[in-house]
Amino acid sequence: MNYRSVVILGKATLVDEPEQKLDALRLLSEHIIPGRWADSRQPNERELKATSVLRLPIEEFSAKVRTGPVIDDEEDYSFPAWAGVVPLGMEAGMPIDDSRLLTGQTVPEYAHNYTRKR
Repeated sequence: MNYRSVVILGKATLVDEPEQKLDALRLLSEHIIPGRWADSRQPNERELKATSVLRLPIEEFSAKVRTGPVIDDEEDYSFPAWAGVVPLGMEAGMPIDDSRLLTGQTVPEYAHNYTRKR
């Protein structure tokens, strides 16, 4: 099986200070879709209190990736079953407007030109 796996070790601590929580959420949002944070309604006090943010200093990590064709044991090749790889991918499609979008709103550049980093 082809896979991607990451394990991160460290001691997580809760970020309680509202300004630090907002900054962390902004950084995460901007990492995923640059420009979206400024174009979005900011979290209200209730939403911010209901959201946990954790700080995790990375003490140790490991990453493993397996790609390529099937590698079976020799005796498995005589078993009458299909073997192979089903490639999976993820790519951004064209943005679809919310059915309740206010009149006159257009797709912003960050959404129209969104791509996933590989």
